[in-house]
Amino acid sequence: MSEELDILIKLQEIDNKIRQLKANINTSEERRKKIEEEFEKQASEIRKIQQENKQASSERLKLEAKIAEVTSHLQRAERNLRNAHNQKEYEAAMREADVLRKQLSGLETEILEKIEKIEETERVLKERAEEIAFLERKRQAALDEFEASLEKDQLELKAISEKRKELFSMLTPLTAQIYETLVGRTGVAVVKVLNDSCSYCFMTIRPQVIVELRRGEKIVTCESCTRILYIASVEATA
Repeated sequence: MSEELDILIKLQEIDNKIRQLKANINTSEERRKKIEEEFEKQASEIRKIQQENKQASSERLKLEAKIAEVTSHLQRAERNLRNAHNQKEYEAAMREADVLRKQLSGLETEILEKIEKIEETERVLKERAEEIAFLERKRQAALDEFEASLEKDQLELKAISEKRKELFSMLTPLTAQIYETLVGRTGVAVVKVLNDSCSYCFMTIRPQVIVELRRGEKIVTCESCTRILYIASVEATA
């Protein structure tokens, strides 16, 4: 096999690997999202309970603020009731105080319900703390493995891209142009001959072309798809 053909075969192998690595890197965000989604799917029930706890706690704070406000108004109404100068002022203060007492009673009932909800969700979360920790460890391990794999792909892509430049510079200008043109079309420029056929387009190779390929003295292309052909060294010596 000629040195140039050997370089072309290596270049094709490198380009195949580069294409695979770029696909891995370019889809990394999508694949990372799938890992997160899988974790969320497994933890959805727990997440729901956590959200219920958070919402109940938030609503409790709002109710406490509202109770403080209504209590302040009630205290003012009761002062007005005590300081009423006539029947009209007294009745007005009494009506306001009654409305505020009913409102305060309703708010206190609501806040008790929220406290019960908070206590119940906290109890469940405490019981399932080990499960939560396990799922979180599992998620983090999957993300760590993913990030390590991504970093490995990025480093390998950088290394073999440099190797590609080195090998490509060793080709003659004409061969380099032919290779780049073919690779630019479908990513495949160099293909193996299998059972006397082109493994890209499956066209049967003429006997005299097979002889030339076995000699390995020059670059031979497929008469159908124009891909550069080669026969593996074991077959070539058979």
